Amino acid sequence: MTESARPATRVLLVDDQELVRAGFRLILERAGLEVVGEAQDGAAAVARAAETQPDVVLMDIRMPVMDGIEATRRIVASDEPPRVLALTTFDHDEYVYAAVRAGASGFMLKDVPPADLVHAVGVVARGESMLAPALTARLLDRFAASPGAPGSSARASLPELTEREVDIVKLVARGRSNAEIGEHLFLSESTVKTYVSRLLGKLGAHDRVQVAVLAYESGLVRPGDQVP
Repeated sequence: MTESARPATRVLLVDDQELVRAGFRLILERAGLEVVGEAQDGAAAVARAAETQPDVVLMDIRMPVMDGIEATRRIVASDEPPRVLALTTFDHDEYVYAAVRAGASGFMLKDVPPADLVHAVGVVARGESMLAPALTARLLDRFAASPGAPGSSARASLPELTEREVDIVKLVARGRSNAEIGEHLFLSESTVKTYVSRLLGKLGAHDRVQVAVLAYESGLVRPGDQVP
């Protein structure tokens, strides 16, 4: 299928402010994306996601009725979940951590330039994560072991992993790219990519950020650990 013949990415807009939704719709539709629906709160978002089957959900974090964190958790638990890109006006680590732990594939502030928003939707739609590796490591270091952090009192369990898989999970959790992992383990980048793809399935993870969260919550990686 040629680039021009590919169907447009389908997007669901979730925000409690109508003007914000209207602005996002204008930006995305001008870029050739298809806005398949809107929702004004998290509960409505869960229902609309099931109805419209979008590729990406642009999810506000702070909303009435049900917040974006719980809505994300419910949406990604569906059989064929869309990707979720969390949006907020607050640049707070705790919101980012809660969003990615709930299953979001990315996180952005609402005041991003239009081109950056369109780019982020495209990245997430392709199955990648819109979260810088350094930010991932910083967030998980800060919150995974804190007393009030979700999951800190009940560690997640991981399936049996090979020694090589454990090495790769640890490096993913430290925010390393495929190229960096390959250099560290003396593997080709394509081999690392294959390993990561298999690990996603084995761990039931949506993306690399989820692998990192599982690594921390299982105790496989601890805050402050240094890569050997």
